[in-house]
Amino acid sequence: MLETPWLTNDKQQLVSQLLSSHQTAFGRALLSAQTTLQNSQPKNSQPQNSPAQNSQAASQQLFALPIPVLAHDGGTDPKLTYANAAALELWKLNWQDMIGMPSRLTAPEEERHSRAAALNKAQQVDAIEGYSGIRINSKGQRFRINNACIWTIKDANGKACGQAATIANWCWL
Repeated sequence: MLETPWLTNDKQQLVSQLLSSHQTAFGRALLSAQTTLQNSQPKNSQPQNSPAQNSQAASQQLFALPIPVLAHDGGTDPKLTYANAAALELWKLNWQDMIGMPSRLTAPEEERHSRAAALNKAQQVDAIEGYSGIRINSKGQRFRINNACIWTIKDANGKACGQAATIANWCWL
């Protein structure tokens, strides 16, 4: 089993699409470009700005971001394709158990309709901010997410290929 599955080439590509789509949707970067470049540099070295280094640094920075970040594919019953460390901790799952899980399972059954409505709205307009809703983790603990941002992930050709979300804050219920 790969020790850092969020650093595979396909996940680095997903992170690149996720970050680019966020920038387009909200007009602001999700990650600090300066920090990403700094994190890709070995100490006491000249800047090395190869795309592979920047991609890996961005993937590492997104995984370590203290706010939960999730993404799912564009299927009819979307499956989670990404979760950073904060999201994994909040949902009390490891990468192997969370990635590939139907994203609807992040919400209690009675909240899935309102969750789906928010995702549909975000898909129609590419992005929404200020979303709030109830979620449930793998231990059955419920929590309210507040001020979440949801946006459409687009591939290099501008075609929608999934959705992502950040959760600005949350509280246990």
